[in-house]
Amino acid sequence: MNLLKHIAAIAVLLIFSLSTQAQKKELGDDQYFKSNFKGITQNLPAVVKWIDDSHFILRRDGKNYEIDCRNGAEKEYVEPNINKGTVSVTPNIITKGNDLYLRKNTEDIRLTNDEDAEINATLSPDGNYVAYTKKNDLYSVNLATLKENRITKDGSETILNGYASWVYMEEILGRSGRYRAFWWSPDSKRIAFFRSDDTKIPVFTITDAPGLHGVVETQRYPKVGDPNPEVKVGMVEPDGNNIVWAAFNEKDDQYFGMPYWKPDGSSLLVQWMNRLQNNLIIYEVNKFTGAKAEFYNETQKSWVDLDDQGGRIQFMNDKTGFILQSDASGWNHLYFHDMKGKLVNAITTGKFTVTDIKYVDEKKGVVYFTARTLENTARNDFYRINVNGKNMEKLTLGEYNNSINLSPQGSYFITTYSNAGSPPKMTLMSTKRKIIKDLGDSKGAEFENYNLAKTEIIRVKSDDGLYDLPMKVTWPVNMDKNKKYPVLVSVYGGPNAGSVMDTWGINGNQQWYAKEGLIQVSMDHRASGHFGKEGVSNMYHNLGYWEMKDYSSMVKWLIEKGSADATKICITGFSYGGYMTCYALTYASDVFTHGMAGGSVTDWTLYDSHYTERFMGTPANNPEGYKSSSVMTHAAKYKGMIQVVHGMIDDNVHIQNSIQFISKLQDLKKDFEFMPYSGGRHGWGGNKGTHFQNLKTKFIYKYLLEKDAPKTMLK
Repeated sequence: MNLLKHIAAIAVLLIFSLSTQAQKKELGDDQYFKSNFKGITQNLPAVVKWIDDSHFILRRDGKNYEIDCRNGAEKEYVEPNINKGTVSVTPNIITKGNDLYLRKNTEDIRLTNDEDAEINATLSPDGNYVAYTKKNDLYSVNLATLKENRITKDGSETILNGYASWVYMEEILGRSGRYRAFWWSPDSKRIAFFRSDDTKIPVFTITDAPGLHGVVETQRYPKVGDPNPEVKVGMVEPDGNNIVWAAFNEKDDQYFGMPYWKPDGSSLLVQWMNRLQNNLIIYEVNKFTGAKAEFYNETQKSWVDLDDQGGRIQFMNDKTGFILQSDASGWNHLYFHDMKGKLVNAITTGKFTVTDIKYVDEKKGVVYFTARTLENTARNDFYRINVNGKNMEKLTLGEYNNSINLSPQGSYFITTYSNAGSPPKMTLMSTKRKIIKDLGDSKGAEFENYNLAKTEIIRVKSDDGLYDLPMKVTWPVNMDKNKKYPVLVSVYGGPNAGSVMDTWGINGNQQWYAKEGLIQVSMDHRASGHFGKEGVSNMYHNLGYWEMKDYSSMVKWLIEKGSADATKICITGFSYGGYMTCYALTYASDVFTHGMAGGSVTDWTLYDSHYTERFMGTPANNPEGYKSSSVMTHAAKYKGMIQVVHGMIDDNVHIQNSIQFISKLQDLKKDFEFMPYSGGRHGWGGNKGTHFQNLKTKFIYKYLLEKDAPKTMLK
C-alpha cells in the first residue's frame, strides 16, 4: 500500500513538472527582433577601476560604489576633492583637418601647418615629443620648441619609413597598429623604426565600378613565392640626429617582428625570422652602433609564430630576468630566462595552454596566469605558480569559463564566469581561493519562466580516435525526437583560431531560428587551439584536409544521433571560414549540402606570402599540398548549393579568389549564387551590410526551412 502511494506521488510530481514546463512563456517580437531580454537577463555591474590592492570601484544601477575586498563592505563612492578646480596639464595630441595640435589645459597649440596628413601621431613616454609619419617619412616635433624634425628624407611610393608595408601591417604588426612601424624607447631617447623598400613587390590591381570610368587601385601585395619588402631596422634620436641601422642585410629573405626595447631603453630586441618561418632569433641590438648579438633562438619542425602584441617577453622589474612564452614544446608555456637570455627553468609544463600572464609578484616569486587545460579546453581558468615551476594551484572554482580582473598586487580578483547553460555571474575572491562577495548575476527574475533554446558543449571523437572534438549546439525548442532538423554550421577554422568556448550567449536570431526548427552549431577541429601546438601543427603543408575531416565527423555524429537532416547541412563562414565553406561544398560534398561563403580564399597561391607560406611553404617545395588544398581541385565534386559573396575592393582576400571559383563552376555547368558588393573590402557595413544579412536570411529560409523569410526577419 505504501509502495502504491509512493508511485502515485511520483506520478503526480511528474505530471506537475510536465505541466509547469508546458506553461513556460514563449518569447515575443521584442526578444526575437530587438534582442531585448530585459527581465530574462540583466546587465552585470561594471568594474570601473582598482583604487589600490584591496579596494575597487563598482558601477551598478547608475551609481559608483567602493568595495573593500578584505570584508566585502561597500559604500557609495564619491570622487575625492583633491586639487579640485585645477586643470590637467597632461599633453594631448589632436588632429584638426590634416594638422596636429597640442591640447594643453584649454589651449590648442598648432604643431604642423601643411596640406599633407600626419599619420599615427604618438607621444614620447615623457611627453616631450610627438612622432608621426608624413608622405612615408618619419617626423617628430619637440613640444618645448615646437620645431618639426624630418628624420628621414627618402620616403616615396615604394620607400616607407615608420609606415608598414601592406603585408607587415596585415600579418606581422597587426591591423590595430594602423600601419605604424615606429616605437619609442621607454626613456624617450630613441625611436626604433622600420624602413621598407617595396620596389620589388608585384603590383596587384583592384577595380570597382562607380562613376563613368570606374575606379582602379594598385597595391604592393606579395603572393606566395613573390619578393617581400626589404626591411631595415633603424634607431634614431627624437630630434632626428644620428640614425643607426641594425646590422642586418635587408637583401636577405627574412622577416622582422615587432621589436622590444629593454625596460631601461639600453638596447633594442629585434625579432628576426627566416622566410620559411621555422626559425625565430631575437637579437639584442646596440643602439649606438647597430651591432647585434643573439639573445634567444627557437626552431620548430612546423613554424614559429611572430609576436605582434609585445607579450612574448615580460621583463622582471628587479632586473633578474624575464619570462618568455613559447609553444615549442607543443603547448604554450612560460619559461624564466636571465637577462642575458639564458634559460633558467621552465615555469609551466604539461598538456595545457597558457593563455595570458596576469601578474608577476616578484617579492613572492609567484606568477598568476590563465590557462586552458585538457580537463576542458573550452574553458579558461585562473592559476598561480612559483617562478621556479613549483606549487601550481587553480584559483577559480566550478565548471565555468572565467574572465579575470586581478588587483594591482595580486591579492584579490574579480571573476566573471559562465558556461553554455548558465548566464554570467561576477564574484570577488582572494587569491587564497576564498569567496569574498557575489557582485552580480545576469540571470533575470523571469529567466526560469521562459522557454529558451538549450545550448550545450558536446565532444565527438575524431575518426582516428586521437581527439575529443568540441562543438557548441543550440537545439530547436520543443524538439520532436521523431523529426529530423536542418543544420546550420558556423565556422572560422583558421590555425589556432577556435570559436567554441563554454560560455553563455543569447540573441534574438539564435532564439528565432531555434523556434523555426534549426540546429545551430559552431565547431572546432584538432588544429583550432584546443590541443596546443601539437594539434595545430597537423595543418602544416596541408590546409583544408584535417579541418574538413573533423568537421565531417561532427556532422556525421549529428546525423547518426537521429536529429539532423542529412539533406540540409549548411555551413557558413567569412575569410578563412569562407574557404572552409567552399572546401566543404567541394571536397566534402557528400556531407555538406549547402553553404554561404564570404570573402573566401579559394586557392592558396592567390593569398599573401607571410600568412600562406607559414603553414604551406611555397608551391615550389609543396606542390601537392597547394594542389590538394585548392577549392578548384575538387570543384567537380560540387553538387549542392553555395552562395558566394565578396567585396569588390577587398585588399586582403582579393575578389579574384571568388571569380576564379565561380568561373570554374560555370565551366562545369554547376548552379550557384553570387553577390559582389561594390565598395566592399574585407567586410562592409551600412545598407550593403544590411543587404548582406538579408541575403543570408533568405538563403536559410529558401534551402533549409523551405519557406519564405518573414518580413520581421528582414531589415
